[in-house]
Amino acid sequence: MGFVRRQAITAALTANAIRPLPGFRAGIPAFFAGWVTGELAPHLLGLTVADAAAHVGGRRRNLRGLALAGLSSAGLAYLIRESRQAVTQAEDALVEGLGVDYVEQLDAKPSPADLATPWGRVVNPFAFGRAARKAGIEVHRDIPFAPYGKRGMLDVYTSEVTPAAGAPVLLQVHGGAWTIGQKEQQGLPLMQHLAARGWVCVAINYRLSPRNAWPAHIVDVKAAIAWIRENIETYGGDPNYIAITGGSAGGHLTALTALTPNDPDFQPGFEDADTTVQAAVPYYGVYDLAGATGLRNAQLMRDNFLGPRVFRKRFADRPDVYEQASPLLRVTPDAPDFFVIHGEHDTLVDVRQARAFVEALRTTSKRTVTYAELTGAQHAFDIFPSIRSQHLVRATERFLNWHWNLWRREQSAAAEVVSAG
Repeated sequence: MGFVRRQAITAALTANAIRPLPGFRAGIPAFFAGWVTGELAPHLLGLTVADAAAHVGGRRRNLRGLALAGLSSAGLAYLIRESRQAVTQAEDALVEGLGVDYVEQLDAKPSPADLATPWGRVVNPFAFGRAARKAGIEVHRDIPFAPYGKRGMLDVYTSEVTPAAGAPVLLQVHGGAWTIGQKEQQGLPLMQHLAARGWVCVAINYRLSPRNAWPAHIVDVKAAIAWIRENIETYGGDPNYIAITGGSAGGHLTALTALTPNDPDFQPGFEDADTTVQAAVPYYGVYDLAGATGLRNAQLMRDNFLGPRVFRKRFADRPDVYEQASPLLRVTPDAPDFFVIHGEHDTLVDVRQARAFVEALRTTSKRTVTYAELTGAQHAFDIFPSIRSQHLVRATERFLNWHWNLWRREQSAAAEVVSAG
């Protein structure tokens, strides 16, 4: 491939990352092209500059190619600047949602290093194995929690600093449009980060469509929580404290799980199990499966994908099933604390779904609601360590650390009341 063609492709990818192609049908290709370009902008910038420098050093120079390289370099630098804004946007969201003094409740206030751009981890974003070894992380793999073979297995992440007992637990639910995905593929930056700081992290598989129709997915998430309650002490975890997170379809399952504790419709055969969670952190989740917002994107997803592939029934025939599955329509005053995260340029799940969900939570819930909307971010921005994802990993850690400390104080105060009575 010649220099001009390489630079033309890079320029097109950069333009799409800055301003993604609009429309439901264009959303998927716009996502794949924009996601990789935006999160790997530093690497692409380095390659573009190196390619242009090598071309200048050659015998024949193509001004059109050099002009395209210059435009791409400027665009990629712009994307890097947008990514670096995530630290401020996430911190502002935490202050707004939790209060200006929330840092006083952390184990330690964030240092300049915590808020700095994590260039060392970003340089090689796919070195998960090396990062895990360096942090002393151990993964206990393929533990059965449900009788569905591989789809009923989970992994438990611990580290050399995991306490013998009483560690907070994070449950990670993978995404993949309810039809694909594996527990080993998503949430790794966050789980490795938290496990290295003493958390016990659990990543699960669950049954997928179209082989298994809804609500098999949420049933399996609930079954995993029941397993955690009964077994996590073996790995040092506190069975009474479970936070849940996940992205995309995993974000949907995260939010719905948090809003439907002990719902017998989602717990067939284990109705008596406690499936409450103490906090929820959905990343770029789907909150409106019924199309209640009136958003065209949500309605097209409902009719063209969810109906034939996931629910295997039409909305017109069973609207109640879609409504029951929509976190937006399941918000109650007893919702747990939420940290909702979404990208402004998400072409798969319209950011207006997240805004509507947050508004519903803030109107109804008695607990805190934190919302970070990230400038320029696409769907799935957190799959591997990038500038943006690393800032959000650290912000999520601060939220969860704050919540864990708050929960322990509340439990302690309740125990004192009982003791005094």
